[in-house]
Amino acid sequence: MNTPPNPAAGAASRLPEVVSDASLVVPVIEEHAVIRREVVETGRVRLTKTIEEHPETLNFTLLHDEVQVERVPVNQFVADGATLPGVRYEGDTMIIPVVREVVVKRMLVVEELHITKHEVPTQESHQVVLRQETVQVTREPLAPPAPGMPPAS
Repeated sequence: MNTPPNPAAGAASRLPEVVSDASLVVPVIEEHAVIRREVVETGRVRLTKTIEEHPETLNFTLLHDEVQVERVPVNQFVADGATLPGVRYEGDTMIIPVVREVVVKRMLVVEELHITKHEVPTQESHQVVLRQETVQVTREPLAPPAPGMPPAS
């Protein structure tokens, strides 16, 4: 490095000569700030997921239909020329006439089937296996860099 022996002499050599009527111009040094971002790792997070299974009993009510069939004797002839009786309903009961042809060629209603339907609830239980996930979060600090190693960027 080459430094002048006298700092005042070096500084004077950098300044312009002073003119008697002219003003002196002194150069000004200006600094600018430059802002940058860097990603710095400060730690790590470890997620551990486990699945637990546990049996559970589910209780519920099922509905199914049952029918009751009752035979009701009628033994009545169908009038000549009349249409055969059809299926009819009386409330919740469906009535189906049963006919038989007799030798005199007249229709005889032998009986009627009265069919009533009603719902019957039954309790059911079933064992099922339910799964549940749990997540554990563990924060791990970043290990300090080894001596002589530059920090991670």
